[in-house]
Amino acid sequence: MNFPYEWQIGWRYTRAGRRASRNAFISFISMISVAGIALGVAALIVVLSVMNGFQKEVRDRMLSVLSHIEVVGPGALPDWQKTAAEAMRNQEVIGAAPYVAAQAMLMREDVVRGVLLRGVEPSEEPKVSDIGKQFRSGAMERLLPGEFGIALGNELASAMGVQVGDKVTLVLPQGAAMAAGSTPQFKQLTVVGVFSAGHFEFDNTLALINIEDAEAMFHLTGPTGVRLKLADMQRAPQVADALAGTLTGELYLRDWTRQNRNWFASVQTQKRMMFVILTLIVAVAAFNLVSTLVMTVTDKQADIAILRTMGAQPGSITRIFIVQGVAIGFIGTLAGVAGGALIACNIDVIVPFIERLLHVQFLPRDIYFISELPSDPRVNDIATISIISFVLATLATLYPSWRAARVNPAEALRYE
Repeated sequence: MNFPYEWQIGWRYTRAGRRASRNAFISFISMISVAGIALGVAALIVVLSVMNGFQKEVRDRMLSVLSHIEVVGPGALPDWQKTAAEAMRNQEVIGAAPYVAAQAMLMREDVVRGVLLRGVEPSEEPKVSDIGKQFRSGAMERLLPGEFGIALGNELASAMGVQVGDKVTLVLPQGAAMAAGSTPQFKQLTVVGVFSAGHFEFDNTLALINIEDAEAMFHLTGPTGVRLKLADMQRAPQVADALAGTLTGELYLRDWTRQNRNWFASVQTQKRMMFVILTLIVAVAAFNLVSTLVMTVTDKQADIAILRTMGAQPGSITRIFIVQGVAIGFIGTLAGVAGGALIACNIDVIVPFIERLLHVQFLPRDIYFISELPSDPRVNDIATISIISFVLATLATLYPSWRAARVNPAEALRYE
């Protein structure tokens, strides 16, 4: 296939030249530009993939304890089965379970900790969460009604120095009314399980008891709400809005994105800032093309003058150097995408290898709850990075190409 001569000359300036030292030097700085763009693109892809991986890992761990949607009323829900049945009519709802939520304090000797107390039905809870699979000792099925057992997060249990079989004292703010005012209510409970959700907040503050025991201690006539699980958790806001129009009664629905809005907003802000910072690295590498092409134009002034005397128009000269710059940008972007995607998809193999090689651990288990570096490369992120890199590289060719078109043939050939 015969390509236009502008393409052929521009590509020749980009390729490695072995015969002439001047061509070899031009080729060398072109390869440096390619490497700079490739490294910037690869770094951006890897960092964003790791940030996506951390976000997904933390979100999944949160949702192993949290529900996708919570349905609550102004008080207790004595007929929670009716609310659950109405919610299950929506095809996107695949599970429903009642719960009681309250705040209390746990005491053991001189240790006092505030806890988020959740009353659950052990037979129904697996329909909406995976917390039953996260018990390190004991089991959720041991939360039997009337026996007043309690399951604690592993960090909470460690802080209080308890294990399965030990006793703890639960302090409830709603106590008996006295002449001098209300007094707290105390209840001794037996630890029947210790779980690890993999999320510091829940492992450090969450405690589970049987829902009937919770209703009895808090003087409730039913659960405080119903937790729902969806087939697609990403559609939680839309499903919550749809259920709000179909459920009967004075109910309030909140989905997991609203419950953790501040956390997700902060993660998105960090991701955007990291994207901007690393895009500047790509921009620096891309605009390094300006110096590369300016040096090429200076070195090739005699060639440009000969082409002009042979009838080449300024537009043709412009296209020669645009082709060279676009070729460098395309090759660099393609190499960066390939390298970045390869690293991001195999980071679970690469990082352990580096840790073994250097005898270090980047995420120590005793400090971080996520001991392995997660990665979640996304096509839309990679596509956005590729487009930005290529556009920046293309823009960087405009000034040198314009300068090449303004070379005066007589001046260029005077000393040749």
